[in-house]
Amino acid sequence: MTTLENNQAVPLTVWEDGSIRIAGSRITLDSIVHEFKLGATAEQALHSFPSITLREVYGAIFYYLNNTEAVEEYLRQRERGAEETRLFIESHLDTKSLRERILARRDQTVGR
Repeated sequence: MTTLENNQAVPLTVWEDGSIRIAGSRITLDSIVHEFKLGATAEQALHSFPSITLREVYGAIFYYLNNTEAVEEYLRQRERGAEETRLFIESHLDTKSLRERILARRDQTVGR
């Protein structure tokens, strides 16, 4: 009779900044979950992240499905952090002139 091994390692690691990423890469769990929630299959998500393996994509989805509540809370915390960062930048830096320069450059490039 065949024995199945029950302990499968999930290919995730926590970085110093608190982000959860695919081990050995810069790809975040957030990115994989976002693709999955948009309806992408693991194979389709892999096209967006060619530096990781299909097994790693499946592992991230597996982790999300087995820890949905915890991952959703993690994602909410990340969104709050991103919003705080955006507000800080907008209130402390002159982003208006930078935005104008970027849009002008884009218009020049697209207009060619």
